[in-house]
Amino acid sequence: MAAALDGRKIAFLVAPEGFEQVELTSPWQAVEGAGGTPKLVSTKGGKAQGFDHLDRSDLFTVDATVADTSADDFDALVLPGGVANPDFLRTHEGAVAFAKAFFDQGKPVAVICHGPWTLVEAGVLRGRRVTSWPSLATDIRNAGGDWVDEEVVVCKDGPNTLVSSRKPADLPAFDNALVQAVAAG
Repeated sequence: MAAALDGRKIAFLVAPEGFEQVELTSPWQAVEGAGGTPKLVSTKGGKAQGFDHLDRSDLFTVDATVADTSADDFDALVLPGGVANPDFLRTHEGAVAFAKAFFDQGKPVAVICHGPWTLVEAGVLRGRRVTSWPSLATDIRNAGGDWVDEEVVVCKDGPNTLVSSRKPADLPAFDNALVQAVAAG
């Protein structure tokens, strides 16, 4: 799969102050390994703070903000989790609109752990099968989604493909499904 994503640019949307680092770095490496170009997008420029659960980890340079880019510039979107990341993003109008635009344009979206909170706010889960960290099950159901407890779920709905996983232990399956979904288009 070394060239499966040649020429594809994938947005990774994170809050500036907290996302689960491995849920960024593992799919990022999978995208690069498949020949794609990952770009870090946030609500403000500068650096974004990764976390290893509750402990601060590395800082990452933001490539673009939601104010100065759009879904038009990318082929797919990845939403890492951690509790703080989607909790912040779902309260930021520009971040929610950015995520929703990928669904509006029929582009693949991949989300892990608590990441679906942003999609709940975007109103895009109705009728979709999705997994997440178990504490989001009620939120997803209330948003009209069909929550399941599985390692990875690929929900193809018309032109949209939504890839979801529950937790860092699911990353190998998540990364593989992400690359396949983006390669398929």
